[in-house]
Amino acid sequence: MRKELYVFLEQKPVRIVIRNYTEQDFGQMIAIQQESFPPPFPSELWWKHEQLQQHVNLFPEGALCAEADGRLIGSMTALRVGDDQLQGQHSWEAITDHGYIRNHDPSGNTLYVVDICVVPAFRKAGIGKWLMQSMYEVVVHLQCARLLGGGRMPGYHRHAHEASAGQYLEHVVTGIWKDPVVSFLLRCGRTPVGVAENYLEDEESGHYGALMQWVNPFINIDRKEE
Repeated sequence: MRKELYVFLEQKPVRIVIRNYTEQDFGQMIAIQQESFPPPFPSELWWKHEQLQQHVNLFPEGALCAEADGRLIGSMTALRVGDDQLQGQHSWEAITDHGYIRNHDPSGNTLYVVDICVVPAFRKAGIGKWLMQSMYEVVVHLQCARLLGGGRMPGYHRHAHEASAGQYLEHVVTGIWKDPVVSFLLRCGRTPVGVAENYLEDEESGHYGALMQWVNPFINIDRKEE
C-alpha cells in the first residue's frame, strides 16, 4: 500500500504518505514509540527490532506507517487470526504472540489490531483515523470478514466502583460517559462486541480491553461462516 493525502495541523494542510513500513524504517518505528510513550512508561514495552522483523516477514500488508516530510509520525500493525484463535477469552499478549505475530494465520478471516501509535505533535491531525481507514482497506483488499481489536478504557477507573466493565462500555457508547480511546474507536467506525478480562496490564482500564470491530461491508459474515 502507498497513498498520499493531506491532513490539517494547526489549520494548515500537511501532505502525508501512508505506506507499508520496511526494515529500513525500524529505527524510526522505535523512535515513534519512544516519543509517544516516554518514561516512566517501561522501555521494554517499546517495539523491538525482532518484533518489527517478524511483522514485515510474516504479514507486510498489515504493517502500516504514516510519514510527513520524510519522517515517520505514526504506525499501525495487524495480523490475521482464525476463528479458533478467538474462542473464549483472550489477552493481548496471547492473540498477538507478545507482539511477535508468529501465530499469524495467512488464511485467517479476522484482521486483528496489534498496535496503533501517533506521535504527540500530530495527534490532532487525524493521523490515527487515517491509519485505521487504511487498515479497513486492507481488510477489503484481502477479503477478510472484519477488523477486530481490544482498546484501552482509561476512564474506567473513575467508575469501577459503580459499574462493571461491560456497563462502562455501554454507557460510553450511549453517551452517558466519555472515554478518550473508546470514543476515538467509535469515531473511526468501530462497534463494540464486548469486554475482555485481564486483556492487558493497565490499571486505568481495570486490566480490561474493549473489543471493537469493523465489519467488511462487502462480505456477509453469516454466509462466510456457513
